[in-house]
Amino acid sequence: MNKKGFGNNDEQEKARKLSPAEERRLERFEVTSEELAEEGFRRTDLTVSIMEANKFGLLLLIPLFLIGGGLFYLRHGWGMWEGMFTPFLRFMAYMVAFVVLHEAIHGLSWSVFCPNGFKDVEFGIMKQYLTPYCTCLVPLSKGAYIFGALMPLVVLGIVPMIAGIVTGDWSVELMGIIMADSAAGDIMIVRDILRYRSTAEEVVYIDHPTQAGGVIFER
Repeated sequence: MNKKGFGNNDEQEKARKLSPAEERRLERFEVTSEELAEEGFRRTDLTVSIMEANKFGLLLLIPLFLIGGGLFYLRHGWGMWEGMFTPFLRFMAYMVAFVVLHEAIHGLSWSVFCPNGFKDVEFGIMKQYLTPYCTCLVPLSKGAYIFGALMPLVVLGIVPMIAGIVTGDWSVELMGIIMADSAAGDIMIVRDILRYRSTAEEVVYIDHPTQAGGVIFER
């Protein structure tokens, strides 16, 4: 059950063909959901659409370039545009590695709060959308879920943007801008978690096994 304004409403996306690993995780998740329902927990999906996240990413790229590029310009002047094409090509060559690192940071961050550490984290790819993902298999607190969701944005986006401005290295600044933009879906997920208001005494956050985002159980 979803409250108005929350959850992925893209029925085609939700009906996509799942991999064997996703089917296994979904079965496990549904068993957990039923057990929590029997204990009196109410379920609300805070999942987001991959397509909506991609659209948001395109829009987010504009302010990121204006802010990152603007601050870089204020410190280093128009020299930032000299040789801009070379660092862009270098970044694109490393893109696959950065995408893998993005998901690895999710996993490492969440594993800190998992009973079995990194064993409670799995990785995969939504082939229909060419979208890699990391999912946590165990319940988390609100703070732990948000921490793991935002760490790639901080480590690969915000920190390099600051470092690029400080050092005057436009290639580092550009990497930070693009990797911050790649966290658009994570930002949407955390946005929904923060704007969801719960008055329940007990709240459990579980990462959705086949969609982007999480599920809240409360009683």
